[in-house]
Amino acid sequence: MATTQYLFAGFGGQGILFSGKFLAYKGLTEDKQVSWLPSYGPEMRGGTASCSVILSDTPVGSPIVSKPDILVAMNLPSLDKYEDSVVPGGTIFVDSALIERKVKRTDVTVYYIPATKLASDNGMPTLANMIIVGKILKELGGYNEETVNTALKKVISAKRADMLETNLKAMTIGAEN
Repeated sequence: MATTQYLFAGFGGQGILFSGKFLAYKGLTEDKQVSWLPSYGPEMRGGTASCSVILSDTPVGSPIVSKPDILVAMNLPSLDKYEDSVVPGGTIFVDSALIERKVKRTDVTVYYIPATKLASDNGMPTLANMIIVGKILKELGGYNEETVNTALKKVISAKRADMLETNLKAMTIGAEN
């Protein structure tokens, strides 16, 4: 891997920034050069949110991701806005529980994951984001139990430490779907 650019996008409250932060910390534990750039509208919950993450073997020159290799779209406005920006040969992960339309492009790989429904059905309604992260790591070959645990322990706050196992379960559900 030379450099991989990720763009997570959705509504505030869907865990967009958390997903990106997790991926960034995972990259740090794997000795990658990392950039994490959160962006959200003034409304916070319910407003727009996106997060750019760059993982690289060489220093990252700019944190801006304008041509993502990987797009995670957790709502229709995000898919509409960013679909065309994905590099040819890139990958798009779509929360198909919230987005009914199919990706129009034929030069990208697409995974449709009903993440919000899977999260709800498994009693973890706030973890659709980590279900998608589990799918990403499975499909892109980045799952390493040690670095996943280390990164989760960094991004889950001390007062929410009890959520570690639930996050791991959500990632497993994503990897299996």
